[in-house]
Amino acid sequence: MTEMDQTSKSNTSRSIVIIGCLFFIFGFITWLNSVLIPYLRIACELNNLQSYLVAFSFYISYFVMAIPSAGILRLVGFKKGMSLGLLVMAVGALVFIPAALSRMFGLFLLGLFIQGTGLSVLQTAANPYITILGPSKSAAKRISIMGVCNKLAGAIAPIILGAIALKDVDILIEKLHQMPVAEKAQQLNELALRVINPYIIIAIVLVILALWIYRSSLPEIDTDHEDQTVAETNSNKKSVFQFPHLILGTIAMFFYVGVEVLAADSVISYGSSQGIALSSAKFFATTTLISMIIGYLIGIVTIPKYITQENALKISALLGIILTFIALLTNGFTSVLFISLLGLANALVYPAIWPLAIDGLGRFTKIGSSLLIMAIAGGAVIPLLYGFLSDKFAPREAYWIIIPSYLIIFYYAQFGHKIRE
Repeated sequence: MTEMDQTSKSNTSRSIVIIGCLFFIFGFITWLNSVLIPYLRIACELNNLQSYLVAFSFYISYFVMAIPSAGILRLVGFKKGMSLGLLVMAVGALVFIPAALSRMFGLFLLGLFIQGTGLSVLQTAANPYITILGPSKSAAKRISIMGVCNKLAGAIAPIILGAIALKDVDILIEKLHQMPVAEKAQQLNELALRVINPYIIIAIVLVILALWIYRSSLPEIDTDHEDQTVAETNSNKKSVFQFPHLILGTIAMFFYVGVEVLAADSVISYGSSQGIALSSAKFFATTTLISMIIGYLIGIVTIPKYITQENALKISALLGIILTFIALLTNGFTSVLFISLLGLANALVYPAIWPLAIDGLGRFTKIGSSLLIMAIAGGAVIPLLYGFLSDKFAPREAYWIIIPSYLIIFYYAQFGHKIRE
């Protein structure tokens, strides 16, 4: 290996470490929602449908901001765009201060939307960045490494926030039913204040990270440049909508993110509905994220040496269907556990869909990435639908919406990614 090759490999490794830190932050902020949903349901006195507006407000920002995010990246580049995204997230975290002081659910939702807006900028930059930062056949492997960073943070986040926000909350719930209105309001106000300090710390960390990224050695990647083969293939393409494999990938991504978010964000509340105390149920979300980490590690070892990205996607979809059926046919701890284990089925879906969907886009890569980021809005829609069905029927029966989602993912793995005209 020449000195130039060693330098290039070192720069690539350094870039992967920096992006890995960003994915850690993605995970920490994102998977706090699994605690915020049951926490705000108590503090703001919500029903199931209202509590899942937490996920809706957070993830719908991806749909609203994905295209503007691509425009921002065209103007300022990847590195400055990532720094900007972190600063926007810090603003969203600070909105939790007046939200907690006033116990206004609408302000909490605004803070979540702003955090999601910052994340949409970060994800629009970071996902294609890590995909292009090396050979396309091993892109799923690199994204799996990022996934480990993401879900490791996600496994830690519910434990930390849960220990603060949900401390002794089972005892509080029992007492609330017997309290006079004034005392109940006071107790709920005190409960709402618990999130202030954690979110102040989060905001400070985000600002420090923004400055670090801005001053880092991350290289810019020219996604507008096409090699000769891609340029010739795309010579007659005038719009990103002329790539069917991207459009179908976007649809698959929508349903995938929906079931991924549903599995992690609903499992604490589902455990509670199955008679498990919140003090114990809060660990189910961590189980989901740990099972995803195991899935990512499997992907890192096996892709592409032993299994293709396409086959990993097929196996993941089939495993998701099997685990969901077991959860639907059982009760109590077993049912909740198998919802948690959906993390194992979900782990390799995102890393596999992304490179398959943006393959061969060339100068359309940024806007194509934006469509995939918009599809993260599935995390807004599917959990909200689940909340509605939970109120109408029951929390367990509402999980039937997962089955068609996995069938759509399987179709993309089997046929959809091959459709190019």
